[in-house]
Order: sequence, then C-alpha cells, then structure tokens
Amino acid sequence: MDFRRISGLPPYVFTIIDGLKVEARRAGRDVVDLGFGNPDLPSPQIAVDKLAEAAHNTRNHRYSSSRGIPKLREAVAALYERRFGVVLDPEREILTTIGAKEGFSHLMWVLLQPGDTAIVPTPSYPIHIWGPYFAGASTLQVPMGDGDDGAGYIDRVMETWELGSPKPRAVVLSFPHNPTTSTVELADLQRLVDWARERDVALVHDLAYADMCFDGWQPPSILQCEGAKEVAVELYSLTKSFSMAGWRVAFMLGRTDVIAALQQLKSYLDYGTFQPIQIAATVTLNEAQDYPAELSAVYESRRNALVDGLARAGWDIHKPRGTMFAWARIPEPYREMGSIEFATHLIRECDVAVSPGVGFGTGGDGFVRFALIENEQRIAQAARSIRRGLTRLH
Repeated sequence: MDFRRISGLPPYVFTIIDGLKVEARRAGRDVVDLGFGNPDLPSPQIAVDKLAEAAHNTRNHRYSSSRGIPKLREAVAALYERRFGVVLDPEREILTTIGAKEGFSHLMWVLLQPGDTAIVPTPSYPIHIWGPYFAGASTLQVPMGDGDDGAGYIDRVMETWELGSPKPRAVVLSFPHNPTTSTVELADLQRLVDWARERDVALVHDLAYADMCFDGWQPPSILQCEGAKEVAVELYSLTKSFSMAGWRVAFMLGRTDVIAALQQLKSYLDYGTFQPIQIAATVTLNEAQDYPAELSAVYESRRNALVDGLARAGWDIHKPRGTMFAWARIPEPYREMGSIEFATHLIRECDVAVSPGVGFGTGGDGFVRFALIENEQRIAQAARSIRRGLTRLH
C-alpha cells in the first residue's frame, strides 16, 4: 500500500546514533548521552502533588475541553503579563494545545493547503520543516546562520519572500533557536512584524525556550511588538520552562482569527489534555513562578562545563545565550566526515552521544548538537573523553 503524507519523509537519522549508543552500553561502555533533548530535571513537586489530588476526583476523568479549562488560560495570561508586559484575552487570544509540537502541526493545517508555501529556517527543529509538508504545502528553507544571527535570519526571510512565487503565506521562526541556539532582540522582531503587517503574512513564533536563558539575557516575545496581534501567533510550552516534557501542555497565543480557526479544527480532533494535568499545570503556573529561573541556572552551569571542557580539548564552540543545547561546528581536522560519520566517531572513540546536525536539515550537516541533559560531572567526563578520543585536535 502507498501510504500518504509519509512517503517523502527521510530516515530519522537520530535512530542511527541511538542504535550505536545502545550497542556500546550493551558492551559495557559508559556512554555519556548528550543526544536527545529530553529534560532530566524533575517537574515541580507542586505539579506532581496537584496531579495526584486531581486524579482522585472522578469528575476529572470525563472529557475535558479542547481549548483548555478557563483557569489554565487565565494562568498563562497572568504569566505573559508578568513576564513580558503583554495583556492577553484568555477567551479569544489563548488556546491550550497538547504540547507545542501538536499545536504547531495542526496550525499548519488551518494556515496552509496544497499550492501554498511557508518560509522555515534551516537547520530547524524537524516539525518546523515537516509540519507544512503534512498540510500538503511546500517550504522555502532560509539559512538560520551561525551564532546569534537572528537579525540576519529576519533579513533573509524578507528577501526570500520578495523573490518567492507564489508569495509564502506564513513565516516560521523560533528564538532562542533549536538546534543553533541563535537568539534575536525585540527590535528585530518589531522589524519583522512591521514588514508582515504590510504584506498580510502570518508569523508563527515557537517560544519553546522562553525561560531558558543565560548571562542575564531575557528572550523577547513577539507579542511584545506593536501590532503583533494583527499578524502573529506564539507557542509557549511548559516542557522546558517547567521541565514538564511528558505532560504535554502548551499554548497558542495571539492573533484572534488564527486562534479561532485552530480552536475550530481542534474541536473535531481532540478533547484536550487529561483534566488533572490541566489543573496541575494551572497551579504550577500560579504557584511555582520561580521554577523556570531555578532550572535556567542549572542549565547555565552545564553550558559552562561543556564549553569550557571542550575548549580545553581544543574544540572552541559558540557559547549559547539560551536553550538547553550547544551547536558545535565539526572541528577542522574532522570536517570532511559530515555530521553522521562524526557523531558515530564520537560514540566509538569517545563514548559520547550527540545529535548529527543533518538531522535538522541539510543546513546542519557541518555541525553536531550537544544536549545539556547530564550533570556537570558527567559533562566534564564527556569533555575529557573527547579530548582523549579526538587525537587530531592535539
């Protein structure tokens, strides 16, 4: 049978590295896994306690609401006012989604159809590239650039749109960016909003790493921009900010007609996240307001351990201002390998697992991504192993 939608999907390259990691561990080797970005820190205790309490109430076992219970939408509205100074209407400008990945994918269904085009970054979190494809649309992939080149990405988006035919209907962006860790300033987001308002382009900003930021820097929300609600929606998630990955709680916020369209679609597709999870998330947003900063401090310490340890190994990489990752250009003596071969080499010679950059699109093939999902001691161990194993660096 010829299966629809998936026939064009490339092999999931991360499974190659995962298989090698499993094989090495079965052989008794101690592999430090810095590959999959799966948060290792616990969810807030208040979330766990409230979930257990709410789950014992049988009234919460019934169907919930696909748009999210009112108090949860009110809680995220309060967070946005505290964090960004942005006032949102919980009824018309906020929708709960079953994780940001689900919200983004279904958003593409209401924004795009066959014959439409979206602008997406490359390299990119895979669903940002493949979400438009699942909607039957095509993409124009715009290079993200190295370091903190968010302004450069925005310039390239504008140039690509002007040259594109037919004109793209949507622009996807995500800062701080996974995998490149690139960041952007509010003034550059404002430039993009002003540009989009003149061209009737929908902006989709995935703010997955809203609270994972270092060195005193704070990521902006696109909804802080003047006129943003006319053209933009933003995704905010509890996955990274509150280390609640498996809970699948996120929000689509902003432009009212887009929120209403997604809400209408979701009313046919789901009944929302299990209500005890929504109740626990509500209490967490209201009563664990300091938790994101506590998590961020842990990840900043891990970032320092990785960047400093690799520098001692002779591998200088960009020091990220945000996310839970580091994006590392393959060192010159190994660059001819490509990212899959180099990531394989790191497992076999250094007992360190990373993600090959090509898994995030062709624009990532000269890089690997480190996930900061081990403690400082394990990360330092990985850096020492890399120093021993990458002999061409000495």
